[in-house]
Amino acid sequence: MSAPISNARRDPDQVLADIADYVLNTDIPGSLAYDTARNCLIDTLGCGLEALEYPACRKLLGPIVPGTVVPHGAKVPGTQFQLDPVQAAFNIGAMIRWLDFNDTWLAAEWGHPSDNLGGILATADWLSRNAVAAGKPPLTMRDVLTGMIQAHEIQGCIALENSFNKVGLDHVVLVKVASTAVVSRMLGLSREEIINAISLAWVDGQSLRTYRHAPNTGSRKSWAAGDATSRAVRLALIARTGEMGYPTVLTAKTWGFYDVLFKGQPFRFQRPYGSYVMENVLFKISYPAEFHAQTAVECAMQLHGRLRTLGRKPEDISKITIRTHEACIRIIDKQGPLHNPADRDHCVQYMVAVPLLFGRLTAADYEDGVAADPRIDALRAKMTCVEDPAFTRDYHDPGKRSIANALTVEFSDGTALDEVVCEYPIGHKRRRAEGIPLLEAKFRTNLARVFPPRQQQRILAASLAQDTLEAMPVHEYVDLYVI
Repeated sequence: MSAPISNARRDPDQVLADIADYVLNTDIPGSLAYDTARNCLIDTLGCGLEALEYPACRKLLGPIVPGTVVPHGAKVPGTQFQLDPVQAAFNIGAMIRWLDFNDTWLAAEWGHPSDNLGGILATADWLSRNAVAAGKPPLTMRDVLTGMIQAHEIQGCIALENSFNKVGLDHVVLVKVASTAVVSRMLGLSREEIINAISLAWVDGQSLRTYRHAPNTGSRKSWAAGDATSRAVRLALIARTGEMGYPTVLTAKTWGFYDVLFKGQPFRFQRPYGSYVMENVLFKISYPAEFHAQTAVECAMQLHGRLRTLGRKPEDISKITIRTHEACIRIIDKQGPLHNPADRDHCVQYMVAVPLLFGRLTAADYEDGVAADPRIDALRAKMTCVEDPAFTRDYHDPGKRSIANALTVEFSDGTALDEVVCEYPIGHKRRRAEGIPLLEAKFRTNLARVFPPRQQQRILAASLAQDTLEAMPVHEYVDLYVI
């Protein structure tokens, strides 16, 4: 007869305690993290504004019950919606992730840390409006930037050594955990209450990655992060009521996260929480493409120019070799029919074919009208992905974190173009000086999609000056985006 499992209540798992202590007690040193967070903020909001052009995104936005307006609720940028913070977080989160154009973090687990902005901004806006209504001071945008830095760090540091995709789970579990911790701190929860909230995030059944992979790739991948960050706000609010937590949610034998969902393995950590992730985050500046393909797209753009210069046509091509890293092959090396935009922006061959043919890659290029061009699939059929172990090593190297791709084009007459190699995409930290002006230009373009010129200028004046933005009350900044 087996011995009964002890029912003695234990101290919380160290992972939970470390996250709570980080959000409560860690000061962010220097200005680099805050400067980067401001650029991340404007880029993320701009991505959301661009998504408003797509009916498939817009149909998901608004209150759960049509016509509902929440007094002192959080507002949704680019719309007239004013919602409770949970639903506002879903709206903002779905917008910013819809086009796969916001920032990226690549490690053992990849993801998009700015996905957390949905919960952070909605909660900060809601708290600020209610504070002003009660005659109290509102939160400032520096509070939002601090929350972004912390959420980036939690999500990114867990991702460094722990692959959730290898056990079939989606990376949005880390959005939920990070958003829960930061939102709990913003709500004024105690250390114990924050630990309770974080435990609730791990208790949740986690999203399967099947909506990102053949044969089920679909649009849920565009709103999964909105779902996760809104769920985080809900769990933080539940914890605020005094609802209990589950201190060994990760380590409990048989019933804990490690045993049930992580093959019995504990999390591993490479570094303590600080501001490393925000300072090194990858921006998607030029192309709305899954990040493992960003450098492949840059290579394809160069090759498009060479083909035009030489007078060579796509039909002259007999073979295209994509020399790449293991993660690219595992995630976006895809043959066969592509059924929807979500399928296409997770296919490296599609993301190479379009710029080779047209000299561009935009969000509209994933839609059915462009995809119907038979030359795209004809080129896809000529492509082969080959792993380069050196590319894979540099991808995981903390000192490099490259996302390298190389393209070789061969022709039917036996000739070939010299291989084009790109190790670091335009959004990489190593290319910040080159990338930030383009990031600001992207933001201006996205503002112009929604707002008249005077409103664009007011947003730019508030957004491009670090001190001005940090001092601005959150609700006043969000009001700039109401149309």
